[in-house]
Amino acid sequence: MQPVLNPRYSLIIPVYRNAENIDELVPACQTLHEALNRRLEVIFVVDGSPDDSHDRLKARLPSSGLRAQLISLSRNFGSFAAIREGMLHARGEFAAVMAADLQEPPELVLEFFSRLENGEGDIAFGVREARNDPMMSKMFSAMFWRIYRSFVQRDVPVGGVDVFATNRAFLDRLTGFSEANSSLLALLFWMGGRRIFVPYTRRERIHGKSAWTFRKKFNYLLDSIFAFTDAPIRLLLASGILGMALAVTLGIAVLLARLLGEVDVPGYTGTMLAVLFFGGLNALGLGLVGNYAWRAYENTKHRPLSIPMMLDRFGESSPHPQEQK
Repeated sequence: MQPVLNPRYSLIIPVYRNAENIDELVPACQTLHEALNRRLEVIFVVDGSPDDSHDRLKARLPSSGLRAQLISLSRNFGSFAAIREGMLHARGEFAAVMAADLQEPPELVLEFFSRLENGEGDIAFGVREARNDPMMSKMFSAMFWRIYRSFVQRDVPVGGVDVFATNRAFLDRLTGFSEANSSLLALLFWMGGRRIFVPYTRRERIHGKSAWTFRKKFNYLLDSIFAFTDAPIRLLLASGILGMALAVTLGIAVLLARLLGEVDVPGYTGTMLAVLFFGGLNALGLGLVGNYAWRAYENTKHRPLSIPMMLDRFGESSPHPQEQK
């Protein structure tokens, strides 16, 4: 038997609270595997999921015909750490990321790989043109991405990005970064490269609820802002300049009023307003500087961004004849 060649394509799927999606997810990956001449490997990264996602995948994958890796992290590190872990294990010349809830059409992956193979770019992004989500979800999503584009990366599409694919050169450079509390999406746009944008309509979620909660979105936005922009420092500086200008103006007004005999006793209200305003400004400044200091300190520890505890491989010993060419 000839040796098994490495897969040409890698598909990374972070898994968290997706047990109900496994029955649809595995067949979708099988369809992609066949469409790509059985040259695909699928890397499932179970990110400390509290449900039985890992057990369901381990039961389904041996008989699926997929060349797959099943990685289980020691705890929940976050979807972007899970994606990076999957990237470190990817062996293909091209690698894509897909959500386990299947709200993004799996066919996007085929177009990503096709256009990357044709040399059209280094990285391909899926751009949402529309989404079949509840109205409140759409409103909060639009607000989130508006803030993200204003303060973090202006190049991010209006509807945001959830899925993407890269060539091997771009992937190797991306996995070379090991920043703690960073933003994968902002890093992708910060790196530049030749970009491909593929429009799609986001599907309605079939099973369960999204784990992408408001708290996680807020923390992600803060990580993105503090890691990729100095906007908070500029805001603090502007507030300080405005506060100083206001203080000087009020000081001149009070001094003139005193010289003209208009003020007999210093005003309690004015004093308290000044103390509260500058006290709040000082607290804001300490909080912003403290956030930057904490993130810098975290990166000096050089702790791993994720810890894989179990790794199972499937479909390695029985290659398809086309894989041996």
